[in-house]
Amino acid sequence: MPLKLNVGLSQKVGAANYGSRGASVAFEVELEAEAVHDPDRLQGRIRLLWELARAAVEEELSKSAKQPATGIASANGQPSSSPASGDEDGDGYRDEGPPIVRPATNGQVRAIWGLAKRRGVNLPSLLRDRFRVDLPEELSLPAASSLIDELKANGER
Repeated sequence: MPLKLNVGLSQKVGAANYGSRGASVAFEVELEAEAVHDPDRLQGRIRLLWELARAAVEEELSKSAKQPATGIASANGQPSSSPASGDEDGDGYRDEGPPIVRPATNGQVRAIWGLAKRRGVNLPSLLRDRFRVDLPEELSLPAASSLIDELKANGER
């Protein structure tokens, strides 16, 4: 009977405005049951998986660290494409700190899920394509408001 070895790592780091970003990875490998009789070899495999997990999570977090905060949208609900005021190098970050963006409210999030379900909208796909987020909770308040208006209007046609 094979031996299953699971190694997982998840890390979350703080971001501006009480936000955070995270990454996680998990591995599952099968070893021969005899592996428990060679503790040094088994420990070497475990150590290798931990190193791979750490490297993968660090790489993912370093990639997302340079990306602008997700869900930040202009007043019309579209992702902002123009540099923020004070953004000298055009990387989406203002030199004096990130803009203050109010997150979507719980009521907006519930409304988005409900409207999308009633309208038969593939919400995860829409959120990724339009706002570059995975969940409506990650939208800004104006973006959520715009999306609600759009979903309501689509139902009236």
